[in-house]
Amino acid sequence: MDHPRLLCVLLNFRTPQMTLRAAEAALADLPGLGGELVIVDNASGDDSYDVLRREVAGRGWAQDGLVRVIASPVNGGFGAGNNVGFRARMSDGAKPDFVYILNSDAFPDPGAIAALRDHLVAHPQAGIACSHVRGEDGVTHTTAFRFPSVAGEFEGAARLGVFSRLLAAAQVPMPQPAATRQVDWSAGASMMLRQSMLDEIGLFDETFFLYFEETDLCLRARRAGWQCWYVTESRVVHIGSVSTGMKTKRRMPSYWYDSRRHYFIKNHGRVYAGAALGAHVLGGLLHRLRMGLAGRRPQDPNWFLRDLLAHAFTPYRLSSEDPS
Repeated sequence: MDHPRLLCVLLNFRTPQMTLRAAEAALADLPGLGGELVIVDNASGDDSYDVLRREVAGRGWAQDGLVRVIASPVNGGFGAGNNVGFRARMSDGAKPDFVYILNSDAFPDPGAIAALRDHLVAHPQAGIACSHVRGEDGVTHTTAFRFPSVAGEFEGAARLGVFSRLLAAAQVPMPQPAATRQVDWSAGASMMLRQSMLDEIGLFDETFFLYFEETDLCLRARRAGWQCWYVTESRVVHIGSVSTGMKTKRRMPSYWYDSRRHYFIKNHGRVYAGAALGAHVLGGLLHRLRMGLAGRRPQDPNWFLRDLLAHAFTPYRLSSEDPS
């Protein structure tokens, strides 16, 4: 591929200064790759859009279409916000060859974006390439995963050594790879997507407000014959949960349960979704029994099983919208 065109999409929600820090890190790579950056303000409802436009202009980033700031009219969540950026295309209206999505609290090392681009160029069947992610303390984050399954739901909820050994191949979090390799799916904090793959399978499913949208996209890609890679040469620092506030929440938000249910029903059907729910509840009860006998509190968030069951029995309808 001669001179592939690259578009970076950076989604902001009420964190303009951190978004600018992420943009600055991305711009260490983008100009040399012939890339452009579009910052999407996801209907923050504060002064984020004005701050971002003012700073981008003041820093000279807006010249020649290098950086654009656009506003989403509504906050439809992570996938919907990134879809706004995808649809913005390059500044001349052309489609890019690759789209790179970067969280507002993620900061690529120099060369990180180039490593993802080079990997996709070198591997024509690779539709998705994701970075090695670490915290500010240097500790590797768990971002390489297997697809969720009935067995994986039970193992993850039970958290008991004997089951974890028997069901090791179903564990959703993988041992984090020491070398570049294919994975089922990876986190969207730093993810590059091949445009021709998106043209085939569609963009993010906007039914997901937050969580499971990357899993769904990677599963659709796999079913269409595309590969997802975890690229250890691409390294990114990620703070995590800044926009959502999840680090401070002791109870899972309702959209996590809604997204989980939608993922299973959409991709595997209601019977399988019911089996996955039952496996998770059974594993969770075994975990609670073990914790109770040991005089310890369960490791789940507050009200987790109750909320999981409550959401399972609320009305549900698959989205008929085409996000492409």
